[in-house]
Parts: sequence; structure tokens; C-alpha cells
Amino acid sequence: MPKKKPSKESDQAELPLSNAAAPEAPAEPSLKPAAAPAEPVPDEKAAVVAVKNSPDAPLVKHYRTWFLEYASYVILDRAVPHIDDGLKPVQRRILHTLWDMDDGRFHKVANVTGRTMSLHPHGNASIDAALVGLGQRAFLIEPQGNFGNTLTGDDAAAPRYIEARLTPFARDVLFNPKTTTWQLSYDGRAQEPVTLPAKFPLVLLEGTEGIAVGLATKILPHNFNDLCRAAINHLQGKTFRIYPDFPTGGIADFAEYNDGERGGKVKVRAKIEVRSKHLLAITELPYGATTESLIESILAANAKGKIKIKHVDDNTADAVEILVHLPAGAEAEKIIQQLYVFTNCQLALSPAACVIENDKPQFLGVREILRRSVDKTKALLKRELEIRLGELEQQWHWDSLERIFIEERIYRRIEKSKTWENVLSEIREGLEPFLKQLRRAVTDEDITRLTEIRIKRISAYNRFQADEAMKRIETEMKEVKHHLKTLTEYAVKWFETLQEKYGKGHKRRTTYDEIEQINAAQVVSVNQRLYVNRAEGFIGLNWRQHEFVQDCSVLDSVLCLMADGSLKVTKVDDKVFMGRDILHCAVLPADGDKNFYTMVYQDKASGKAFAKRFQIGGLSRDKLYPLVPSEGSLVVYLDVSATEKAMPQKLRIFLDGRGGARVREFDFDLATVPVSSRGAKGLTVTKWAVKAVKRVDLALS
Repeated sequence: MPKKKPSKESDQAELPLSNAAAPEAPAEPSLKPAAAPAEPVPDEKAAVVAVKNSPDAPLVKHYRTWFLEYASYVILDRAVPHIDDGLKPVQRRILHTLWDMDDGRFHKVANVTGRTMSLHPHGNASIDAALVGLGQRAFLIEPQGNFGNTLTGDDAAAPRYIEARLTPFARDVLFNPKTTTWQLSYDGRAQEPVTLPAKFPLVLLEGTEGIAVGLATKILPHNFNDLCRAAINHLQGKTFRIYPDFPTGGIADFAEYNDGERGGKVKVRAKIEVRSKHLLAITELPYGATTESLIESILAANAKGKIKIKHVDDNTADAVEILVHLPAGAEAEKIIQQLYVFTNCQLALSPAACVIENDKPQFLGVREILRRSVDKTKALLKRELEIRLGELEQQWHWDSLERIFIEERIYRRIEKSKTWENVLSEIREGLEPFLKQLRRAVTDEDITRLTEIRIKRISAYNRFQADEAMKRIETEMKEVKHHLKTLTEYAVKWFETLQEKYGKGHKRRTTYDEIEQINAAQVVSVNQRLYVNRAEGFIGLNWRQHEFVQDCSVLDSVLCLMADGSLKVTKVDDKVFMGRDILHCAVLPADGDKNFYTMVYQDKASGKAFAKRFQIGGLSRDKLYPLVPSEGSLVVYLDVSATEKAMPQKLRIFLDGRGGARVREFDFDLATVPVSSRGAKGLTVTKWAVKAVKRVDLALS
């Protein structure tokens, strides 16, 4: 059957968007009737394209929502924790797998990873990393083997060599199938929890970081006992505050914490002790640093001349101990200040508490997260009590029926029954006189359950034991009802029990205090020597073979003025190109350049010589500033004076004899030249080419 040739409209709709022609500019208005559009010539090379793609075009259909779907997937299913249990999906699946495998013994991490992959549609690397991270913090997963070292940054051993199991704390606060909402796994072969029924603010306890599409989350870890006390205060209607507590210790300044919301900042310092006149010891790290990264930053600062030390020893094992040996004559207190300014001994953290709630990312403060988590815990405790009460009522009902069935010998009524319907009818008729003793109606399921009682149980029935069992059930029912009536007190008791059971050994490691801002310029040592290679246009540190300029520090900036009338400022470094033929080179003061400059230059465009007096003013680093109006001009004289009074007042100008000037030498009075900005053109000195300029206002004979 011959294929149908597509119409021009369908051809246009299916053309790629990149081939669509832009709309033409509107034509001039005309009173003549519009001519009919010309039919396209069949052999024309230019294709007829649509101005705008149809919304029903195949490519538009496929790509209309792809990025939104990808972004939503990363946010909801990868990077951001859920507020209900404080876990990312990979962490939730790991913990659910460990609970499913739990037999009290340790499991190989490789085995746990393999089982988790049946729920997690990604590679084993992400599962291994998440499991090791949970094991290193040890609140939810108990590690066995080499799980790495968060202090030194050492990696964990391979998954086949290490083992893990759930902690008792995780079993208490995370799992209850009766209150868990389930969903199908990604391949539909298994059930997994939507969220675990967590009865503790785990997201604040563990802390978390994640980068998604268009947003990121960074929740700092908090102290277990602090969270318990804050939860109790919230339940009791009291105010509370919570600050992070880092496992690496350190000293933190929470003045700008902003409750963990976006825009806040936390400054964290290492704890440094003075062991002797020439020895410092770092015993606690700032959160986010390891001993390896900290030592590397110290050595890098020493190599750049920002600090001066002899060497560093790392004695870290279970506790941090980095020994910094100082050279003779060094001031220990000043070196400590330099370590805070120029190394990772002080870091700034930027929290951004983002969580998933109702399938949407929300930025909340940590106190609001705790409030919602504690309210969720209270609701879960209520749900568990209601479920338990229902189970007790059901058990009481079944035990009561069994008691009536046996004690009143109703089972004898079914001895002569020949049909199942007759059996059920006899039992129901036998129970009729005792229904007032029960608390709910008798169902067919209840009667069926009575028929399943074994003869052995009937013959061994003990009325006293049955009464005691009923009393225990009634006592527990009374207790559960009391808890439901006093739910807040019950929730408070829950957190008090958790703190008593698991809070030992969890003292705060991070002390918080106001951290004074250190001025880097005040603590940096002037221990570098600045050199210049004027002809080639380079400046650098410690070039003994070139011209020495002055002593400086690694924080200083250098100002250079070149013969082509350009000006540049840059930070000192080992070697920096500024521009050829450097006329003036100096370290730029911290409060700006206050010098007065006198310049005579030969303008390339006009051929004239101009004189100008100016101050430089504000400058930006690594930007080239022209001090002359035209490119190719040449500075023939430059004077730099500390004050305006010290500026030259008269110059002797020597002209090039080849230019045709009759007067080859004359004096130029600078009193007529005002002090202006660096961009001023100046006053004309001569129209001839200048050979040399000499200052003559001092002691001249």
C-alpha cells in the first residue's frame, strides 16, 4: 500500500526547532490589496519551515517536562532528607534491609549492600558510602571492622571485610510495621516503607548534606541529650534553643547561626594548646576538616610565607593530636592567630536546612524541624497506643468467648451436627444467653475461631489461669487508656526514657563562644622580599638576581606604572607579569596610595608632549588602567612625591634636535598644572618630540 505523502503543515510541525525561521519585520503599510502568496518552487533548496513549533510535535511532547521530572527525582529521591524520619531514600532502604535481615548478629556490608540493591535502583557505591557514613556516626548502625576514621579522613575497608547491624536505639525509634506506610519497590517485586515511623528527630541528630537541582541542604549535627531536652521543653510548652554539636569538637560561634536557615553562618575553630615556648598542639578539629586537610593547609601557608613553622607531627589515633613545632624567636600567640587566619584551623559553615514535607522541599529552621518532628513522634505514640488498645480489646473478646465456650460446655452442642452451617448455628445459639458479658457483637470469624480450639486445650483449661490472664489484659487496657488521656506526659516520659537509656557518654564536644574577628593584615609577618625586573616587566618574591624593591608580606598588593602610561595593581606572588619597562614599583598601602605623581608623556595621537600632576585614587586588582589618552604614547618623565609640597615646581625640557625645533632646551613651570585625577590629559608642554626631562626647582647652579 503506497505511503501517504505528509502535508506541508505536518512537515513544518515536525521540523527541528533549530531550523525554524525567525519572524520577519513587519512591512510598511500599503493601501494595495495583499498579493496571494507565491507557491514554493519544487526544486528550491530552502525548506518551508514553521515560525513556531506545534505543541503536539513529537519532540515537544518528549522534552516538555523531562528536566522538571529529573529535578524532582533528584530532590525527592536522592539528595534531600524527609522530615518524617530524617533520612534520604538510600539511608532508609539500608536501614529497612538491616531490619529485615536482623537476627542480632553482624552482617557483612557487602551482603547488606546486595540486598539493598533490590530496593535501590542505583549502583553499589552510593549504598556503600551511605552505610559507612551511618556506621561512622554509630547512632543507627553498629559497625565492626575498619569503617575509616572521620578525624584523619582515612577510607573504610572494602565492604567484604567489614560488618554492621542495627543498634538498639534504631530498633526502638525507627521500626514498627503496624504504623508504617508501604509502597512497591522500583521493580514492583517487594514492599518498602515510604518513610520509617521515626520517633526521634534523626535529621538533627545525624546532620546531613545534599546537592540537588537548584537547591542544596546542609543540616549540622546536634547533641543527643540537647535534642531530648529540647523535645521535652516543646511538649511542655516551654521555649528552647539548640545549637549544633560537632563530633570533631572545636570552638564555635553561633552568633549568626540564624536557626540553621539559609543565610546563616557558623564560625568553627580548632582547639590549639601551647605546650611550650616552641610547641603548639591542635587537639580538636573544626567540623569539615580532617587532620590530613588541616596539615596540608598549614604546610601550604608555610610555603607561601604566611606563617613560619619548623615542621608538623601528626600523632592522631583515637584523639586528635597535631604538633606544630615553631622556630626560635617565634611568638606562640601570634602563630596561633596566623593559623586561624591562613589555614583550615578556622572554617566558616553555611547551614541551609531543607527537608521534604508533603512531597515538596521546604527550608525550615532547626527549631521548627524539631517541633514538627516531636509532634510527629507524639502522633506516632498515640497511634501505637490506639493499635495496642485495639489488640487488647480483641484479645479480651476472644478470651471471653473461649471462657464461655469451655466453661458453659457449648462445644458439646456441636457433637451431633452434620453440616458446617449447623455447627455455626449451634454455637451462636449457645452463646446467646451470655452476649451481655461481651463488649461487642460476635462475628462469624469469632465463631470459626472457637471451632479451631483443640480438645487438648479444652481438657487442660484452668479457670484460675484464665481469670489471671483476663485481669492482666484489663490492667494493661486501663494503663493504655490512661496514656491516651495524658498523651503529652506519655510523650515526655518517652524522651526521658530515651535520654536515660542512651544519653550516657554523649556529652557536648563543641564549646560555643564568641569568636573575635582577626585582621589578617595585623597578624601576617613581613617576611618576604619584593624584586622587580623592569625591562621584561615582571615582579616576584625572593629573586635575588633582580632589583630589590622592599620587604613585604604575602597579603600585600603591588602597584606598577609602566613606560607606556599604563597602571596595574596585583597581589604579590612568586612571579607576575605587569607590563614591560616598569618605571615605578611599590607595595600599595592598605589604606590606598596617597602619593602625588608628576608625569610628562609624548602623546602618540597628536605628537605633542603633555604634563600632568595627579593622585591615583581607588584601584581594583589585575585591571589595566591607562594614564594617557592614546595607545602607543610614551612616558618621558615620572616623579613620585609623598606630599604635594614635595612635588617638582619646574622642569627643564630637552627636545630632540631631529624634530626641527629652534629652541632645544627650555624650562616649564608646573605651577600652572593643577593636581587632578589620574585620567586627566594634562597641559601641553611642547609640540616637538621630547628627548629628556630634568627637575630644576631644587639646588641648581
